[in-house]
This record gives sequence, C-alpha cells and structure tokens, in this order.
Amino acid sequence: MPFEGQRILPAAKSMKQFEAMIEGPYTYGVMLETHIAQLQSVMDEARRYDKKILLHADLVQGLKNDEYAAEYLCQHIRPAGLISTRASVIQKAKQKGITAIQRIFLLDTHALEKSYLLLAKTQPDYIEVLPGVIPHIIAEVSVRTGIPIIAGGLIRSPEEVELALGVGATAVTTSNADLIRHFGKSLTP
Repeated sequence: MPFEGQRILPAAKSMKQFEAMIEGPYTYGVMLETHIAQLQSVMDEARRYDKKILLHADLVQGLKNDEYAAEYLCQHIRPAGLISTRASVIQKAKQKGITAIQRIFLLDTHALEKSYLLLAKTQPDYIEVLPGVIPHIIAEVSVRTGIPIIAGGLIRSPEEVELALGVGATAVTTSNADLIRHFGKSLTP
C-alpha cells in the first residue's frame, strides 16, 4: 500500500514544522524548504525517529535542481523520495531507485497538456497535482496517466481532503497544522 496506507503527507516549510512532523504519528512526511547545509542533519534526525522523508529537490537552497544535484541527493542524502518539477531530477531518482514524484501545476489547459507530455516522458512513481482542490482534474489525470496522484496545495478543510481522496488521489500533502492534527488522530494508538 502506498506510504504504508498513510493518506496525509505532512509537509514542513520550516525547521519548527519539521520537528513537529518527526515527533508526530506520521511515518512519511515532505520536506519542502531547506538549506543544503541542513540536509544531512535533517535526514539523520528523521531516521532517528524512523521517519521517511520525501524531499522537494527544487526547494533545497544552495543546490541547483538538475540531474547532478539529484544524483547527490540519491547517493548521499538518501531520502525516501524526491519531488521535482524537473524531468532530469525525476529520471535520475528513478535510475537510483528512489521514489520519484513529478510535481505539476494546473494553471490552464495548455499547462495540463504540456504536463501530460512530460509525464509520458518521465513516467514517475507518483504525480503531485497542484492545486489539489480541482477534483475532476485529479480524476482525469489519474485515469489518463494511470500513475498514482498526490493532491497538494490550497486544501484547507477535512472535506477537501476527503474529496481529493474520493476522486482518486492516493494521498494529500499539506502544511496545514489543523489538517495534520485532525487526520493524525486516527494514527495514534
């Protein structure tokens, strides 16, 4: 089962959010923004708590988001997965056996069609669709690509989470502390 059945992927934009994430009930989490100098200590701390981090490669400050950076991240940092908008990063992650999550933005029909071409080329393990509050497009992308969907961005209520999951999303990423707490209650023993 993807992400060990976890339907919410808490996303940390700061060290404070990261600390809350690793101390919480979720096994998987997303590290959005970090600095290259923090990467190793962040990953070591996550491992100490038996957490699996999906790292947004494009948002690592001080590191270019290309295939060489992806190779470094896969070989030395070893996250559970890499998230990126870049085809070269996704392809390198797949080559190195790291879960590859292609992030796409649903700006308009043109962007969606360009995304379909990109997805056909990269064949990621997952697609992160932003914003995640457009249920009929989540369903369309899922059916058209056959690749599991993660919904993210602008999801603000438990009902919106349930709607995204109900139309086919495998999981929802969120940095919303209220949603993380709400859905985390079902994970605590």
